Amino acid sequence: MHVKTVLSVLGKDRVGIVAAISGALADSGANIEDIRQTIIGDIFSMTMLVTVDEDAASFEAVQTRLAEVGDELGMQVTLQREDVFHFMHRI
Repeated sequence: MHVKTVLSVLGKDRVGIVAAISGALADSGANIEDIRQTIIGDIFSMTMLVTVDEDAASFEAVQTRLAEVGDELGMQVTLQREDVFHFMHRI
């Protein structure tokens, strides 16, 4: 089963953020559908639309792996199911 998700990354800019996040996703069998990133001063912000293939790794396993990478980088990393994201941000 494929699950559409929204991945947010926020923290102090440093070398290797995109490589670490995309590597964890690739190792989990997830696919990056779209990506946006910006740097304001020394603050790095990135949002990705990611498809998680739960036949390769469960949503929870990918979420846990990304949290570990976030801890290693000193970044806030949040993975949410796309439908939950849209529900939470309805006006």
